[in-house]
Amino acid sequence: MKNFWVRAASAVVYVVLFLGSIYSGMLTGNKMLGAVILTAFLLFVACGCTFEFFRIVKQQGAAPCRPLGYVYTVAALLALAGVAYGTNMGYMCLGVAVTLLPMAFGVAAIIQLWGHSEQPFRDAVYTMVPMLYAAIPLGLMPSLHENYNVLVMVLIMVWMNDNGAYMGGSLFGKHKMWVRHSPGKTWEGTAIGVVVTLVTAYFVGPLFNAGIAWYHWLALGFICSVIDTLGDLVESMLKRSVGMKDSGKIMPGHGGFLDRFDSLIIAVPVAYAYLAIIVSPSL
Repeated sequence: MKNFWVRAASAVVYVVLFLGSIYSGMLTGNKMLGAVILTAFLLFVACGCTFEFFRIVKQQGAAPCRPLGYVYTVAALLALAGVAYGTNMGYMCLGVAVTLLPMAFGVAAIIQLWGHSEQPFRDAVYTMVPMLYAAIPLGLMPSLHENYNVLVMVLIMVWMNDNGAYMGGSLFGKHKMWVRHSPGKTWEGTAIGVVVTLVTAYFVGPLFNAGIAWYHWLALGFICSVIDTLGDLVESMLKRSVGMKDSGKIMPGHGGFLDRFDSLIIAVPVAYAYLAIIVSPSL
């Protein structure tokens, strides 16, 4: 029970910080300031995820170029955020990023020529992973920032699935889902998480944005539930590969940045694609 309250308190702080950064422009009456605050928060998270990823793969004996990895992370997120907010600098950065992206692996590989790694190509790839795994998904969030309610609703669906699965698994979980990668995850908890998310999507989604039909909200709820679960398993697979339980300790009861954002960074790109390709043309 003590762990539950620690976990709950930590989650409240996390939610307040996240929602505060999203609504900061509205609260301060300054849209540009709000954009800066949200981008700064996402940069903090992206750099935290990058730090934890490099720390995890170090346990495998990997030696990626950390400074270059941070450069890739920051550049990718700022470029996407700049485009989302319609700044000329953002479009310029995105253009440069798209032009140079094919060279990113080459640069990481060339740097390995001066290293002493026994697997230089693996380490060159690892240098780029935080950009692809964390920075780009987080960088897509400001694109939804123009419509606060849609962005927040996507977050709510992910959070409801996480909490529904956690509570459902704790109370009714009997059949293990994927022992190899996540010993605590059960089919009962996963099913309850999906149901809770679908109910939330159906009843709350239209209240947040009536322009999006209820069946789109149901589809998004199902997508978020499934991708959320897979994202959690992917991060667990990464940790278990080095015998690590938590990716960090920044959030008591939850672990590190990757532990808290593992589902979100997988779900957001898929939800964004659904909203951009399926929903937007029909509005």
